[in-house]
Amino acid sequence: MTPYQYLERPSLFRAFSADALPIHAVTPAELEGESLPESVKAWAKAAGFKAEAGTMTLLPGVDGKLAGALFGLGAEPADSPFITGKLARSLPAGAWRFEKASVPVERLAFGWGLGAYSFDRYKTAKTPEAFLCLPDGFDRSALDRQIGAVYLARDLVNTPTNDMGPEVLEQVFRALAGHYKAEVSVVLGEELLEKNFPLIHTVGRASAEAPRLLEMRWGRKGARKITLVGKGVCFDTGGLDIKPPASMLLMKKDMGGAANVLALALMIMDAGLDLDLRVLVPAVENSISANAFRPGDIYRSRKGITVQIDNTDAEGRLILADALAYADEEKPDLLVDMATLTGAARVALGPDLPPFFTDDEALSSALLSASAAEDDPLWRMPLFKGYEKDIRSRAADITNAPGGGMAGSITAALFLKRFVSDAASWVHFDIYAWVPSEKPHAPVGGEAQAIRALFRHIRSLV
Repeated sequence: MTPYQYLERPSLFRAFSADALPIHAVTPAELEGESLPESVKAWAKAAGFKAEAGTMTLLPGVDGKLAGALFGLGAEPADSPFITGKLARSLPAGAWRFEKASVPVERLAFGWGLGAYSFDRYKTAKTPEAFLCLPDGFDRSALDRQIGAVYLARDLVNTPTNDMGPEVLEQVFRALAGHYKAEVSVVLGEELLEKNFPLIHTVGRASAEAPRLLEMRWGRKGARKITLVGKGVCFDTGGLDIKPPASMLLMKKDMGGAANVLALALMIMDAGLDLDLRVLVPAVENSISANAFRPGDIYRSRKGITVQIDNTDAEGRLILADALAYADEEKPDLLVDMATLTGAARVALGPDLPPFFTDDEALSSALLSASAAEDDPLWRMPLFKGYEKDIRSRAADITNAPGGGMAGSITAALFLKRFVSDAASWVHFDIYAWVPSEKPHAPVGGEAQAIRALFRHIRSLV
């Protein structure tokens, strides 16, 4: 897999062509306005087209050939910012272009790009694609960068674990770093114990593929330090506290934090931001074997904090604990971790609204502003100190799985916070990284979440 292949994908966007068929993307009010040709308005009326959001009708030519398409943006286009993604999957194959519209062509094209994604690696038959011709003078760099990042995250999450275990994730990590001339180092297997990453080793030791900590460095020394940490559990059986079959079906996506961190790193490096970037991914598989870690075990973390294992299915916070402690040692200006961490976050906010946790008020405000500007949904959740008592353990410093079943996303964030003390600013994202039902801009499957808002904020720091 080439992690940057979509930055060079020729079939998605092309240069302007007068032969490309026009798409008239309109609101109901514009359907009655002066900008549309009379023949198009007449056809819309005859076809009963009312420009409701996401509706489409093809336009016939006088010679019986296809002459274009009408697409409805709805009365409030801002409510469905990426609805043009439907076009990429529903238009006939061939060249298309947007006619003048009230919505900026950058937004129309971005929606198209998101919706054009398909995961067909394992499909025998490939579906012919429609492609979009962009107007002369269009700056494709930002568009290609964001689409490439989203596609990378989606591809990594969608790939099943037999082709995306820790070893392959390391290959992708190295390929991405190599493309942008970043440095890579890996701590592998028993070396994790020698170099004091005991929790990463503990979680991954039962797998046939050795656990590892992947590290990437890129940028200018002396620039603002940005460190990204992504949970890389390539598959999660739950360990000895084994998950039921229904809960295990999507566990190929338990490395969604790593996928999104790599996608964000792609954006930062591709844009050439003047930063000192560090990326850490603890890559493991939480398997079941004779040497699997057990409920009741107690381990000392890299930071020295002892952790009692009260549930082997709460493994993500364990590998993040060592990685965050390691990241924190360099005192970054901004430390970001992303993880598919808790079902409690989905219960609270559903699959489409990722929560984030930080005690930095300025950072929280900036992220919410970036979220609104990018139409990349986020919601702040509290690091409520009243729940710190719940992560205490009688036998160790803390437990990895508080009892009671309440406030699970908050207690997980409070657990992670114990391993960050020196970073100037820290934020934790508890993402789902999956689309459970098809959307105009996204098929069912892996998803990039929060990275566009994060990139916008990080770019503002330069």
